[in-house]
Amino acid sequence: MIPRYSRPEMTSIWDPETRFRIWFEIEAHAASAMAELGVIPHHAAKKIWDKGRNAKFDIARIDAIERETKHDVIAFLTHLAEIVGPEARFVHQGMTSSDVLDTCLNVQLVRAADLLIIDLDHLLAALKRRAFEHKTTPTIGRSHGIHAEPVTFGLKLAYAYAEFDRAKQRIVAARREVATCALSGAVGTFANIDPRVEVYVAEKMGLEPEPISTQVIPRDRHAMYFATLAVVASSIERLATEIRHLQRTEVLEAEEFFSAGQKGSSAMPHKRNPVLSENLTGLARMVRAYSIPAMENVALWHERDISHSSVERMIGPDATVTLDFALARLTGVIDKLVVYPENMQKNLDKLGGLHNSQRVLLALTQAGASREDAYALVQRNAMKTWEQGKDFLAELKADKDVTAKLKPAELEAMFDLGYHFKQVDTIFKRVFGKA
Repeated sequence: MIPRYSRPEMTSIWDPETRFRIWFEIEAHAASAMAELGVIPHHAAKKIWDKGRNAKFDIARIDAIERETKHDVIAFLTHLAEIVGPEARFVHQGMTSSDVLDTCLNVQLVRAADLLIIDLDHLLAALKRRAFEHKTTPTIGRSHGIHAEPVTFGLKLAYAYAEFDRAKQRIVAARREVATCALSGAVGTFANIDPRVEVYVAEKMGLEPEPISTQVIPRDRHAMYFATLAVVASSIERLATEIRHLQRTEVLEAEEFFSAGQKGSSAMPHKRNPVLSENLTGLARMVRAYSIPAMENVALWHERDISHSSVERMIGPDATVTLDFALARLTGVIDKLVVYPENMQKNLDKLGGLHNSQRVLLALTQAGASREDAYALVQRNAMKTWEQGKDFLAELKADKDVTAKLKPAELEAMFDLGYHFKQVDTIFKRVFGKA
């Protein structure tokens, strides 16, 4: 985790103090369940809770023990015994390290998902507000980077809203899939721990019991989780790239907010660069990169190895913290995005009305021309406009082959900009409902 790209609430999920607190809760809840089953004395379970509930775990002490034991969970349990006293012998009965580590990781991933869902809600609110603000703001649509037909800037933002609404649904699904608990003991057979302990701890930790585990929770769950984060990151990059293109000097239809005192370049005082969107592009690359090792973690040896462990210690915090930061940054970009409708109109008019070419093509076919002939008629006039800067409507009116099929007044009617937007309300209702 790099502080520059971190926010405190998400970062705190991965703090050592948080991790050890979750470990304690897993162990203490397991002790309570075992006490109810008569496996350990009730007074021992109570003592574990009383001593550990408000304890501040000494991270330096745990690290010191681990340097000797070379085992993180044993180091924690040793420190916990120092806090609890003799009753600590009843902690971790029949459990294995992965029961604690895997259940804790899933608790952390669930909490991270909850924050990401909130992030997406904020982004969706910003996109919706700006989409309705520019619902009817005309702009040119582009395919292959080339002028195509008109759209509205509101439609561009509505497209992003729909995409991030899907992202939210995917995060919800990924959260559900990873929200499992395994306290099944060595190699997952429950030989030394009652399955009812797992059920009890799962409920207390807000998880579901893993239907079947080896010594670890199946890593296909985690692979899907990180793959989902990668898809969300790709959506961030798509929108960031759109903004970067729109801010190009030759286009300048929208740009990131440039605050008072902000500097764009150490060398060129005139510069106003899309630095936030460029940053988002880079962050998205990192989040996507974390999905590959998560997938490679699925294949472990037999009932357990720890080749996944070092990977998850890095990608768990880094992927969630980075995506959290990126979503918040993108929300800020959208919220303050400066939009230039005048430039949009100027760019839309730049090719002399060529964006109406399809409508003329269709009208000619309706008037009796074959599609091939109609295409040739429209294209030869379009190329004059493209290459010589002519006015497309004027060229069509001057073409006797065209006017033999369509009267000048009919041609003029085909250059009505509003024609292209007659279904905007329908699209908005599909995306936003009746709001």
